[in-house]
Amino acid sequence: MKLDPLNIVLNQELKLNKKFYFISGNEKSFIEKIKTKIIEKYRVSENISTSSIDSINDYVDGGGLFEDKKIISINNSTKIDERDLNKLRNSSDIFVFSHENSAKIKKIKNVFLKDKDSYLLDCYELDKNSKIKIMNKFIQSSSLNIQDDIYWFIVEKIDNKYASLEDDLNKIFSLEQKDISLFNIKKLLAIDSSGKERVFFNLFKKNKDIIELYREKIITMSDVNELYYYCKFFCQLIIDCKDEEDYQKKIPIYLFREKSFLVDVYRKYNSNKKKMLLRLLVVTEKILRKESNLSLIFGLRFLLNVKKITVS
Repeated sequence: MKLDPLNIVLNQELKLNKKFYFISGNEKSFIEKIKTKIIEKYRVSENISTSSIDSINDYVDGGGLFEDKKIISINNSTKIDERDLNKLRNSSDIFVFSHENSAKIKKIKNVFLKDKDSYLLDCYELDKNSKIKIMNKFIQSSSLNIQDDIYWFIVEKIDNKYASLEDDLNKIFSLEQKDISLFNIKKLLAIDSSGKERVFFNLFKKNKDIIELYREKIITMSDVNELYYYCKFFCQLIIDCKDEEDYQKKIPIYLFREKSFLVDVYRKYNSNKKKMLLRLLVVTEKILRKESNLSLIFGLRFLLNVKKITVS
């Protein structure tokens, strides 16, 4: 029987009741995480010890009256077949097999897939939906309130490998609520943001120059999202600040070279233009989520519209 490995990680109530677990895939850290979680789940409910052996040939059934049940972790699973499983069925022990994907284990995986007393778990790099599920689990377990734009930025930028993803999320969710900002998240995740924000800082140039720079720096959907969140930060700063003094205080210190440019941008805004800018942000965010395949086009259109509002 096949089981989604994310169920092992995310579902605290999941009861494991199989004799055999075969964990495979191409993502080593996820394989190790699932192996660890399986052992933890059994330890919570039973008095159980663990043992690790290289191959099934090294297994010796304790079988005594006073022996604890064991979880046996088997590292080399290349020669397992149905006869081997049948020899182990009468043992009280639980068996966890793990092996990275290869041509050699295709038939072996099929043995576990058909076996009613087995779970087959395939561990691959995480896709976007999987990262969303893990993010939501972290949020449910914490008291942090994460804004939508930061949420989607994390989902987009967080690593696809489980160990790195979990490590980064632990860092993020150890922050205080007041420290949850896009710039702090970028710093925490060590995201190299050099270059893309330059597009915004060329807002006063001719449209032709902006378009050329945009096409040079913004290549993928991730690039569009990153640029959008930069722009949104600066736009939101303009919208929220009541006056220039307040605005200057909130400009991040590391942007000291761009401070005069940002102040010049702010001076071009009145209450009416701030409302126009807010409407543009709302509309653009909806479009980018619904029309991700057209994000490169809409990203450029957004940037040019910000310029249009600013200089009008």
